[in-house]
Amino acid sequence: MTRSPLSARPAVASAVLLVPWLLASSATAQPVDGKAAFERLKSLAGTWEGQAGHGQPGQAATVTYRVASAGSVVEETLFPGTPHEMVSMYHLVDGQLVMTHYCAMANQPRMRLDTKASTPDRLVFAFDGGTNFDPAKDTHIHSGVVEWKGDSLNSSWTVYSGGKEAGQNSFVLNRKH
Repeated sequence: MTRSPLSARPAVASAVLLVPWLLASSATAQPVDGKAAFERLKSLAGTWEGQAGHGQPGQAATVTYRVASAGSVVEETLFPGTPHEMVSMYHLVDGQLVMTHYCAMANQPRMRLDTKASTPDRLVFAFDGGTNFDPAKDTHIHSGVVEWKGDSLNSSWTVYSGGKEAGQNSFVLNRKH
């Protein structure tokens, strides 16, 4: 049976319409490169202000980012100069983005970028051990997300206690300078 050129057009049109969707799908399915994610974190250098809270942001918060050690580390300081000050250090290990959070609870959870769950605008960090706590019993920050939303920076950090999720610490920030 011979097909006319007109009967082939719907299939061609459908294929043409699917190409952008397939390209977008394959682009979002690509793992995020640790080096590219680290460079994106470097762009945060400066002071950010907004709100933070357990669950929903509600209290005033300041967060500073500083690129240090010849560009090999990003230092994040939460609540600088307060009794609740905490520092997180982000750096690369064999091309993988890792961070250590130096918590006000005197423990140091480590996290690693989950490249498959992350996008260029949404970095997902998964628990990777730590010091000065037992993750099966003690309260600690277990995982987190850093997300760019237009001019805002949002982050949410999952708190674990007794080996299970116990809440979220959320930040909504805007660049001060």
